[in-house]
Amino acid sequence: MHSFHRTIFRASIFLFCCAPFLLTGQSRTTLVVDAGAAEHQISRHIYGHFAEHLGRNIYDGFFVGEENRTIPNTAGVRNDIIEALKALSIPNLRWPGGCFADTYHWMDGIGPKEDRPTIVNQWWGGVTEDNSFGTHDFLNLCEVLGTEPYLSANVGSGTVQEVADWIQYTNHGGESPMAKLRRENGREEPWNVKYWGVGNEAWGCGGNMTAEFYADVYRRYATFMQDWNQEDSVGIVKIASGASSNDYNWTRVLMQDLKLNMVDALALHHYSVTDWEDKGPSVEFDENQYFETMEVALAMDTLIENHTAIMDEYDPEKRIALYVDEWGGWYNVEPGTNPGFLYQQNTIRDAMIAGATLNIFNNHAERVKMANLAQAVNVLQAVILTEGEQMILTPTYHVMKMYVPHHDATLLPSSFETELTYSYEGKSLPALSASASRSDDGTVTISLVNIDASETHTVDIQLNGTTTGAVNAQLLTSDQLQDYNDFDAPDRIVPVAFTDFTVANGTVSVKLPPYSVVVLEVQP
Repeated sequence: MHSFHRTIFRASIFLFCCAPFLLTGQSRTTLVVDAGAAEHQISRHIYGHFAEHLGRNIYDGFFVGEENRTIPNTAGVRNDIIEALKALSIPNLRWPGGCFADTYHWMDGIGPKEDRPTIVNQWWGGVTEDNSFGTHDFLNLCEVLGTEPYLSANVGSGTVQEVADWIQYTNHGGESPMAKLRRENGREEPWNVKYWGVGNEAWGCGGNMTAEFYADVYRRYATFMQDWNQEDSVGIVKIASGASSNDYNWTRVLMQDLKLNMVDALALHHYSVTDWEDKGPSVEFDENQYFETMEVALAMDTLIENHTAIMDEYDPEKRIALYVDEWGGWYNVEPGTNPGFLYQQNTIRDAMIAGATLNIFNNHAERVKMANLAQAVNVLQAVILTEGEQMILTPTYHVMKMYVPHHDATLLPSSFETELTYSYEGKSLPALSASASRSDDGTVTISLVNIDASETHTVDIQLNGTTTGAVNAQLLTSDQLQDYNDFDAPDRIVPVAFTDFTVANGTVSVKLPPYSVVVLEVQP
């Protein structure tokens, strides 16, 4: 979906590797968690998902049709997917794109299904779809899931009036032309959609705009995006199409040119891609490919720091949030599948990307208020894969579920006293990442990731400002980095109870196996 320049990340890794205070070869460090310094909430919306009209995400993924009698469904949406996403407590779901959003005209997807026009998906495989899954289908699904919808409005090929009408259609509770049309189509009450993206990747598939041009376009659209829900004092949230990875100029221009009272969030997109010309295999990768993928994934921390620093110059009160509304691993498609469908397997490598990235988001909770993993079903780093009547949960799904206790919990500042490194052919990365939070009942959740491909590392967790009671823990790992769940072995990789830790004098000592995710819950 976009190009990516890796020079700055190579430079940062070089500086990291050459830092004289790093003691390579160490296998033990202390994680200090300061419960007394807590002040920021980890927004549950960091754990959001993404459902683009792409490949088998919507059709033959979520949506199998109401007439389907072999796959149990609710209004055409698979019941097993509904239950799986409910178990994740997904806070939001972004739709209809992605690149597809800026070619989507929402009125094509309302009214009697047999009367809806078809559309050719010019971005993803050139397939023709019948618009049988539209606004009502998506928003009703969000109600079933108990999740907030995030609609990405068509700015690239649409009109201001089209977007204004869509908001009125979904949110107006009184008498209006669009509310009348909604009722004629079977929905009496408005859905009150809160989150609205003003275009997608305006620098690329959303129009190939310059930052200055998009800023003008954004202001025009935002002017006519009226909040019709008078009962909600918060109003709608307007999300500007933000930067691709390290395009800091894009962020600076938007912060300079957009009025603070017209924008609520800037988006950021970053994929863990090592080479856009040849992204490498999703399963048959070697350690070099693994190392380079994790190098790009961990760069998310630097990206957020740098974009946040620019935002702080113009918005020191941090009123504008940063939404990383597309992230995840992206590889070559599985052999024999449509190259435009972006179907890939999901291995322990993806679990490492997920765990480390979510730790980064948690630790930047002051500015990062939403993120959307790309994507939910059968596309890129999916949490769910389907094949006919079968469905499997990926390692990424299990990481997301293990991290549920962080949702809306209070971030506890944490830091390693000494960085342990994962080294490969003369290069090094931080082997460990962590984040910690406290829930309302006082339970402290600590998520730990060891990306090292061969070494076990021991972490002594020092909890300051709280007591240490009973400790429960889960582990996700496997025999090999390339392991994955498939339809013959759907439970090859699942979380298991973890007991390789000790508790003494208020310190929890944990032995982290190679390429593992461990989540501990410490009772007060």
